[in-house]
Formats: sequence, structure tokens, C-alpha cells
Amino acid sequence: MPRQQTSDPITPVRRRLFRLRVLAATLMALAPLAAQTPQQKIDRLLEPVLSPQLRKSALGVTRRQTIIPALLTAEDPDYGTLKTRVLLIGGLDASPVSVDATLAAVRWFYTAADAAPFRERFTVTAVPVANPDGWADGAGPANGSGGNPTRGYPPEDPAYSSETDPEAAYLWRWIGMHAPDLAVEVRSGTSAGWSLPEQSPAPLQALAKQLGQAQSLTAAGELPSALVFAAPSNTGTVPALRAAVSNSDGGFLRELLQAADGAGFRGPSPARREIQQRLGRTPLEVARQLATHYGHQLESVEYIQALALVGRLRLGELTGDRSHLEDVERIVRPFVRGEESALGDRPSGSRFAGHLVFGELAKVTKNRDYIVMVRRVGEAGFDEQGRPLEAMPAHNEMSDAVFMSTPILVQAGRLTGDLRYFDMALRHMRFMLKLNLRPDGLHQHSPLDPAAWGRGNGFPSLGLTLSLTDLPQEHAARPEMLAALRAHLEALLPHQDHGGAWHQVIDFPGSYRELTATSMITFAMARGVRLGWLEEQRYRPAIERAWAAIRTRVAPDGGLVDVCTGTGKQESLRAYLDRTAILGPDPRGGAMALLAATELALWEQQR
Repeated sequence: MPRQQTSDPITPVRRRLFRLRVLAATLMALAPLAAQTPQQKIDRLLEPVLSPQLRKSALGVTRRQTIIPALLTAEDPDYGTLKTRVLLIGGLDASPVSVDATLAAVRWFYTAADAAPFRERFTVTAVPVANPDGWADGAGPANGSGGNPTRGYPPEDPAYSSETDPEAAYLWRWIGMHAPDLAVEVRSGTSAGWSLPEQSPAPLQALAKQLGQAQSLTAAGELPSALVFAAPSNTGTVPALRAAVSNSDGGFLRELLQAADGAGFRGPSPARREIQQRLGRTPLEVARQLATHYGHQLESVEYIQALALVGRLRLGELTGDRSHLEDVERIVRPFVRGEESALGDRPSGSRFAGHLVFGELAKVTKNRDYIVMVRRVGEAGFDEQGRPLEAMPAHNEMSDAVFMSTPILVQAGRLTGDLRYFDMALRHMRFMLKLNLRPDGLHQHSPLDPAAWGRGNGFPSLGLTLSLTDLPQEHAARPEMLAALRAHLEALLPHQDHGGAWHQVIDFPGSYRELTATSMITFAMARGVRLGWLEEQRYRPAIERAWAAIRTRVAPDGGLVDVCTGTGKQESLRAYLDRTAILGPDPRGGAMALLAATELALWEQQR
């Protein structure tokens, strides 16, 4: 007789417990994905696409400090290429379809065998997720900060501190400097198709004809229309259209490239032609253009206008044109005669550094009146009994002070022969480096926040370079000062951008590429190599890339791209990211670019 089965009352309980454990394990496994930040989601999304041919860069940063990624190639810095440069912009609408289609198109172009013929005639760069926070949140086209980056082009200045739409400003200026021959905004649509700005130029109309029936873009403030009729970063216009995609296969790119071949669409775009012309200039040509617009006044003896005058003095020495020296002497005469106060009512670092122009004039003319001006600043480092202060006054705890005071002290020592000034220069340098030098070799701007502000690192590199230029070879301070400069420049090298620039925040790649920091660091590296302080083989490639970045950001009419406005101590990284990036003429940017141009011109002459 078979044994009768009995129900186990514990079995249902065990079964429920088992299911609960499985559910808990599943939730735990999914928790990291759910908790991912937008940045982590972006990084995971792009990882499968990256390759030796395609590297990740950054063009900007959102209000949530998510980096806006760009996919670049080794060919991108080559503005002289005979290939047609195509830029794909996906995800402005925050749609997964437009993002995935853009990535699929890029993957096809760089990996598929049937794309090989196109790779001989085109390059393809992509901004695959132009609205990263909106994409990560699934909130498209909203960006999670109250903005909508699908509209509002060209964006209004100032850049890049918009509380609602920073993506638009970053994208707009970046496109102007990248200078593609064709920009394609990729958007999700119910059906595939193409849209063209109204009254587009003839080459773009011919391309649209090859693509078939193209609709007109009529809404105001859309990116393709703005690119066709306005010049981002004041470089030039860019032919642009929109691709609507209904799936993620990326086939639109093959269709586009076939149509471009059929229409004979080629570059360079007006934007690229302008960049090519800027890159075609020699350092001496750039210096002459800058000297036409900067270095013609000294409203007060502060470093900005004074350094432009120093740049003109150096240009005169390079060219043998004494008119620069004569004009600079005329400009500074009221201060030398005491008709106007050079130091003002109270000391400031900017006024100390402004006296560098008198030191340079003293070296050229041997006029002792200029030496008296420099000595007055040097004496600010000592008390009434002649004892050295802990550091020069008015340093404000900022890394700027390495430049604002150290070189003028060294100049005072060189011009007077008084070794106290050399000793005080070393004392001041030590104080500032102890205050702001980070363990990684970069300088925080001040003790208020560890952010490595761009110009807050440009100032120490420029200041130590100028100091070493005048410091006697045999002085005991020289080895320590030279070691500090070498260590700082070595720390800066890894943070140079793909295109040659350094950023508004040196180690935050989403911050904008800043002209003054790039100019000062380039000056330091170039002079260091020229005078034998730095190994040429190691630093020449960085200098050449940086000089290309400077030239592209300096227009022949003196207009500049992305000069950080005057900046005191800030209390957060966000505050440094939000500092206005000036587009157009700027005395500070013009002075720093002029110094870099004249230094490179001298190096070129000596080579």
C-alpha cells in the first residue's frame, strides 16, 4: 500500500520567503543602475563606441555638472584636411532614438567595411548626447534645469552661466571653433526625413535635392537655421540641416554621405576657411595684429594694460621698429613724472605687476627714473625697519600673487643690485605656494575652494618664468624657483585639451577652453624651452598644439574667443564654471596673447 502524501504546511511559507529573497536580490542588483548619476549613465552609454580612432572629449557642462560629451578623432585638429568634415549632433531633444541613431551612425562609419570608401572623403565627429541631463532623466526635450536646448539659437551672451540653458551656449561656441563643413542635427521623428533652413546657400540646396523631398525649417531659434545665417564664436557660418530618424539603426548617415557625393558637396565651410586663415599666420603676424589693437593706453598702472605695453616693447625689439618704444615711453610719462600716481592710494597686486613695464623700459633705455619706479614696489616687501614681511602685501591669498609680486621683486634686484629683493621674491613665492599648491602640482586659486582655476594656474607659470628670466644664474634662490616652475608645468601637461588649450578649470574638462590661461602657460613653456630650462623634445608638441589653439581664438581684428572675465576668490567649483567667457575684444586677453605671440616669434627667430 503506497504511502499517503501529506501536505507540508511550511512549504508555502518557504516558497514565499524564497520569492522575497529573489526579489530583494534583484532590487539590490538594479539599485546601482537606478542610482546612477547622469554622468555615469553617459559614460556607460559611450564606452562601447570608444576606440583608438574615436576618443571622448568634452564641449561643456550642464547645471548639474554633467559633462556634455563629444566624440573626436585624431583628424579633428587638422583644419587643412581635404576631407569634408561632418558633425552629427544627437540628443538635443533628449530622445533615446536620436542618441542611439547618432551612435549607430558613428559606429558604422568607423568600423563597417562598406563605410571604407566614405572614410577616404569624409571625417565624422559627433556630439551624441547634447542634452545629457534631459536624456538621463527621460525628460526630453527639457534639460532638468528649466531649459529646452532644442531652441534659442544663437544663444544670448554672456556665456556660459545660464541658469536654464547652458547647453546651448556651450554647443554654439564649440561648433564655431570646431568649424565643420556640415552640421547635422539628429532628432527623433515619426518618420524619417530631412529638413533644411529656408533660403539656404546653393551647396546646401543641392545636397537637399539629392536627399529628396526636404521640408523647410520655419521655427525661430533652431540650431540648423542659426548656423546657416550666424557665425558661432565669430568665426563663420556652417551649412546645417536636420535629419529626422524613426529608428536607431543610423542609416541616415550613409544616405547623407551618398547624397553629398552626388551633389559634389565639399568643404571648407566659411567657419573652417576663417580658422584656416588664422592658422596660416606666423607668430610675428599675430603679434603685429594684436599690437594694432592693444597696448595704446595706461589709464592706471595695473597689469592688464601694462603687459600689453610690454608686448609692444618686445615686438619693437623683434622688428627693429623703435616707434613702439617711443610710444610706450610717451604713454607712461605722466606716471614717471609724478603727474599721476602709479601706486594709487593703497597697494594692490595688480599695481605691483603693472610696474613691470617700467622694469622693461629700464632694461632697454637704462633710464634711472624707471628704476626708481620699480624700487618703490620692491620696498613694499619690507617694514619700516627694513625687515622682510612674511609675503608681499595685497596678495589676497590668491595664486595670482605669484605673478603679481615675484617678478617685480626680481626686477628690482636686477636693476639695483640689491640682493634683498631676490631674497624677498623667494620668500614671497614660498608663502604663496604653501598656501595654494595642491598635492597634484596644480594651484588652487585660494584656500576658499580647491578648484584649479585656469588663470589661477597661468599666473604662477608666467610669474615664475618672468622671475627666472631676470634672476642671476648664481643666486641661491634659482634652483628652488626653477624646480617649482618645472614641477608646475609638468603637472599642467596632462590637462592640455585635445585641441591644444587649457580649460577654465584646469582639471575639469567640461569647463570652457580659456585663452588667457593657455597664453600664459604657452609663454612659460616656450621661454623655458628657448632658454634651456625645459626639455624641448617633451614640451615642443604641447607648445605647438597650444599655439594652434591660441591662433584660432585670436581674430585679425583683435577679437578673441573665451577670455575669462576678472575673477576674485570664488567659494565653489560652480562659481568658477560660471565666470563669464568674453567673446570679442578684451584688453586682458589681448595682452596675454601678445606676450605669447612675441615669445614664440623670438623662439622662431633664434631657431
